[in-house]
Amino acid sequence: MGTIWPQTLGETKGPKYKKVADTIRSAVETGSLKIGTKLPPVRDLAYQLGITPGTVARAYSILTDEGVLEAEVGRGTFVAEKKTPVPDDVWSRELHLLEARDPGHVSLFSPRIADMGQVAAVREAMQKAAGSEAAKFLNYPTRNAYLPVRQAAADWLAQSPVGKISENDIVLTHGGQNGLMVVLQAILLGPQPVIMVEDLSYAGFRRAAELLRAQVVEVAMDEQGIRPDSIELAIRKTGATVLCTSPEVHNPTGNYTPLERRKQIVAIARRHGVQIVEDDCYRLGEARAPSYRALAPELAWHVSSISKLLTPALRVGFALAPEGRAADLRRVAEYGYFGLAQPLAEIVRILLTDPRLADLVAAVRAEMARYVRVAVNALGGFDLTWNPDVPFVWLRLPSGWRAAAFTRAAEANGVQIRSADEFALRDGRAPHAVRIAINAHVSLKRFEEAMLRLRALLDNPPEQISV
Repeated sequence: MGTIWPQTLGETKGPKYKKVADTIRSAVETGSLKIGTKLPPVRDLAYQLGITPGTVARAYSILTDEGVLEAEVGRGTFVAEKKTPVPDDVWSRELHLLEARDPGHVSLFSPRIADMGQVAAVREAMQKAAGSEAAKFLNYPTRNAYLPVRQAAADWLAQSPVGKISENDIVLTHGGQNGLMVVLQAILLGPQPVIMVEDLSYAGFRRAAELLRAQVVEVAMDEQGIRPDSIELAIRKTGATVLCTSPEVHNPTGNYTPLERRKQIVAIARRHGVQIVEDDCYRLGEARAPSYRALAPELAWHVSSISKLLTPALRVGFALAPEGRAADLRRVAEYGYFGLAQPLAEIVRILLTDPRLADLVAAVRAEMARYVRVAVNALGGFDLTWNPDVPFVWLRLPSGWRAAAFTRAAEANGVQIRSADEFALRDGRAPHAVRIAINAHVSLKRFEEAMLRLRALLDNPPEQISV
């Protein structure tokens, strides 16, 4: 290998690691270094070239990330086989048209996002993470080890109006639900704290509260979200100290809370010292108003994840603390689970810094919107709430149908959906409505067939109302 090095390497101006990387890359391209050739250990090559081991290690790392080299634990570093690159404009879509094993059944129970290349992107990120230094596979995680990941997450989150943000405000969590748990553990006080949720709300709020032995009370809502007068009343009656809400994409109705209503809610929260926890995991598009954390940086917490825009399989989310509370959030995470596994965190860093990420997200949004339009075309003649950037639609049932009966009839026809009852408190009242999630793991044709089955049911209610 010594013959590939220019005599002037030691006199070269500029970063020497780049010269080392360029020389090895050129030797591989010209065939001077064959596939499978083992490169010298870092210290040996550094001694040979008269440079520091850190310079060689950085060059090796760059070439490993590029796929020119591959590192095998315990064996060394080798010239890698050439891999067919993924075109920048055409991403693998192998999950996009994945058909269910039962061709007569379509699950619209939970959103399943289209594969517009994230499967390929995750695989590439895994390959790169596998070439990381040995310490990431042997050591307990530390806060400093997560710094590059938190910085990448901060850049990702800064694209939304979440207020002033730095990597120090972020805790990495195992998905959005774990993020809610971490936040609530950081702020709930007393023997039985009280949490407020909308009278129809994401079930994860209630489940987290139950695990933490907190009482959950409902607050009334209208087409703009939570009613401020209902919040005021609940606080006075119960002493509630936390409000959990989703103002951008309310789950399950898909409604949106406009800025003026948010300001009214913030004023009430400030007056009573109530903490606001915002769940922003279902939004696919641009935010339409500043988050509660931007409006009330001293009392609002923010939770989001990559599940609805990239993949739910990795189970990675982000919890943001308000001003002065980052240490409380970190303490819960460190005491509870130490942090994400370092290889997983490295995969996330690679994904969030991939230059193709913006195009990938845009493609996912566009494909999901196609499915939403199919649902609207089939069901738009009924009382339907929808948005192209929301991965579900909300259907208020026509006269003759009750939610429980309709979901049973839909399942008998091979379509699984959620009743409004699943989003109400145990002793609460739910409207006759259902949530229909977008499933882009089946073809658009099969999805449309499922919508038409639902429409046929809506057009033919039972002669007797059943419950």
